[in-house]
Amino acid sequence: MSETKVTAKYMGAMVSPKKAATVLDLVRGRSLEEAKVILAFDTSKAAKMILKVVKSAEANAVNNNKMDKSKLKISEIWVSGGQNLKRMQPGAKGHADPRLRRTSHIYVSLVEGDKK
Repeated sequence: MSETKVTAKYMGAMVSPKKAATVLDLVRGRSLEEAKVILAFDTSKAAKMILKVVKSAEANAVNNNKMDKSKLKISEIWVSGGQNLKRMQPGAKGHADPRLRRTSHIYVSLVEGDKK
């Protein structure tokens, strides 16, 4: 019997992948309830976005796959770079300096039970 993975993703999150990765390390491998508490008390912008994806994955598991909410665990959570928005910042002597607004794709997978 194979374990069922339930996934959710947030494409184009307006936070850099480097900043999101530090928050992901806090919740990787934890139970769903523990991860939600950690993310709720984290004050970073990335934590709010990751919490949104975790709640979406939870809703997918409970409503679509009829999984038990209390047994859910984060099996995989990762971030990859999204589209870079190229913007210009006024520079010295009338020049323009480039600024990259980095975006992220955040992925979450949940499984039911104590297995990894």
